[in-house]
Amino acid sequence: MADYIFGEIPDINENDTFKDRKALREAKIHLVLQAGIDGNKNVGSPSIVLSGGYEDDQDLGDEIIYTGHGGKDQNTRKQIADQSWDSPGNAALLKSQHEGLPVRVSRGSLHKSKYSPKSGYTYAGLYSVVDSWEEIGRSGFKICRFKLIYSGTNNNRNTAEEVEVRYSTESTKRKESTILRIVRDSKIAHNIKKLYDFKCQVCNISIPTKTGNYAEGAHIKPLGIPHNGHDSSDNLICLCPNHHVMFDKGIFSINDDLTLSGAVSGELTVHTKHDLNKENLKYHRDTHGYN
Repeated sequence: MADYIFGEIPDINENDTFKDRKALREAKIHLVLQAGIDGNKNVGSPSIVLSGGYEDDQDLGDEIIYTGHGGKDQNTRKQIADQSWDSPGNAALLKSQHEGLPVRVSRGSLHKSKYSPKSGYTYAGLYSVVDSWEEIGRSGFKICRFKLIYSGTNNNRNTAEEVEVRYSTESTKRKESTILRIVRDSKIAHNIKKLYDFKCQVCNISIPTKTGNYAEGAHIKPLGIPHNGHDSSDNLICLCPNHHVMFDKGIFSINDDLTLSGAVSGELTVHTKHDLNKENLKYHRDTHGYN
C-alpha cells in the first residue's frame, strides 16, 4: 500500500518544475505514473495532475473545474462512456472533499492553460475540493466534476475565501451565486473525528454522505492572529456543521465541567482518550462573554 502524504512535501515549493511523471513520483508529489488522480476511497486523494487528458477541464488558476476519471478511450483520448462516482479516483476526491483533506495540484505541458509549463510539469500548490456534481460533458456523456480552490499559504495568491468572493460577485457572468464554506482538516483534526466516529460531541449526530459519515473539526481557540490557537488535539472538538457554526459564533460555549452555556443545553461528550485544554475553553468563554 502506498505511503500517502497529505499536504506539502518538505523542500518542494510552488512553481518547482519536474521533467516527467517519474520525477513527480520521486519527489513524492504524485505517486502514480499514469492516473491523474492519486489515492483511493479509503484515504482520499493527496494529489491530482492536470495533463490535458479531459476536454472538459477548466483552469482559472486559483480555481479549477476538474473532470473526474473514467469513460475515456485510451487511444483517441475522447470520452466514449459515462463516468461513475464509484471510480477509485472519483471516490478518492469525494473523500478529500468531505473530510477537508488538502490536494496537491500539478500541471503538465499538454494541459491547455496559460498556467501550464512549456515542458514537463509544474507544482501549483495546495487546493481544497469545495464542490462536486455530475453533468453531461462536451462529448455527450455523464462526467463527474470537482471544483478545487487554492488553499495554500502563498501570500502573493488569493486566499480560498477571496477566490470564492471574487467569482461569486461577478454579476455579469452569474445572476445567482453561493459562497461555499471551505473546511480544511489537518491530520490531527481527522484523527479527532475518527475517535468520535464522525459524531457531533454536542448532539451525537453524524451526517451520511456518498463516502461515509461527515463531521467537522472545530478549534476551541481559533488559529491565527490575534487568537494564536494551536492545531492540537486538546484544542479540537468534533461537531456537526450546525453546532460548528454556532460554536464559532459564540451562540454557546463550554464550561470546565463540560456542561454547555448559552442557547444550547446539555453536556459535551468527551472520549477518555481526548483531553481538552481548559485554558482554551476559558478563552472561548471570555471572548464570547460567558465569564
